[in-house]
Amino acid sequence: MRAYLVGGAVRDRLLGLPHSDNDWLVTGVSEAQLEAAGYRRVGQDFPVFLHPVTAEEYALPRGASRELEEAQAQVEADLLQRDLTINAIAQDPDGHYIDPLGGRDDLQARRLRHTPAFAQDPLRVLRLARLATRLLPFGFRIADETADQVAGMVATGDLDQLVPERVWAEILQALQADTPQHFFRTLQQLGALRPVLPELARLFGVPQPAAHHPEIDTGIHSLMVLEMAARLTPDPAVRFAALMHDLGKGTTPRDRWPSHHGHEQRGARLVQKRCSALRTPNRFRQLASQVAEYHTHCHRALELKPGTLLKLLMALGAVNQPRRLEPFLIACEADARGRKGFAESPYPQADYLRSACRAACQVDSATLAASAESGEDIARILFQARSRAIAACRTSLTG
Repeated sequence: MRAYLVGGAVRDRLLGLPHSDNDWLVTGVSEAQLEAAGYRRVGQDFPVFLHPVTAEEYALPRGASRELEEAQAQVEADLLQRDLTINAIAQDPDGHYIDPLGGRDDLQARRLRHTPAFAQDPLRVLRLARLATRLLPFGFRIADETADQVAGMVATGDLDQLVPERVWAEILQALQADTPQHFFRTLQQLGALRPVLPELARLFGVPQPAAHHPEIDTGIHSLMVLEMAARLTPDPAVRFAALMHDLGKGTTPRDRWPSHHGHEQRGARLVQKRCSALRTPNRFRQLASQVAEYHTHCHRALELKPGTLLKLLMALGAVNQPRRLEPFLIACEADARGRKGFAESPYPQADYLRSACRAACQVDSATLAASAESGEDIARILFQARSRAIAACRTSLTG
């Protein structure tokens, strides 16, 4: 058996970047022999085996026919099946490189170029955007011919057939990147955002009032909010909610622009619809829907009556589960600061809502419930007591 280092490990080594996982391509051995040696088979599209000690991935060459008996020919056949030329480089046990598509030249030129097999899996478009995001600080750009290839795949509807779970897995990884906004910007520039997140793509070109949004374009604002959310928290659920918070503005009739009255409720429904289509986890769905529906309430928190503020906290579930409040507040702060010229602006609404929530939660509900005569009385008495607590909290904060 000969083992060849392949894929991202070779690419990152040549770029001088740290890498944690090694992937191997093996020749001179059968699937049965690997299993007999203790390797555990995983993967469905083609056979991949996990090393019994290191758990690193070992795969047999793809695309190699029986006529290809030489190990290097088998390796080259596999490399031709990969997505990008810079990922189609192998290093043999002696340290020599096998590079049939000029991947090392593309690394030198800081160029992301597709292989002849790129279009076999439309999900590779999303992986291209993720890699472009990761390598952007190093000066990489997508080759013009690769952008044309993606445009052709979009035009023929290839991306419309993607499995929702696979799309969500790529989006989730992108949300966990240092600069997740570049992933979605890259998809937009490639024309590939619409088949992936059509409600988000619809926001580009939709104007907002310049007095509140100097960046004007709603799509640009959404990416700015995601960028700010990434500064504030590593939580991908908060980042997702920040990205999706303004979807309702994409459905505002053109003759009402740049006003977007009622976009919050429309946006919450669109979030629910898209999350259902992507099969996102409930935590992502719930938070994104709440931020879409109530972010303007949060922005106006200092103006709201105590009872209205309490209703907001109850809608968020924060009175019974205070931990739910913080992710919501971070997403709303990202929205307020994710505007041109507002990045360093304070957001006192968040601290006020934190204090109001603490005040409401400190009301002795058990004692009040004991004095009530019915369930309706309990609810009314609790609401009134909590509203008074929030009013006192505001008085103490404002002096």
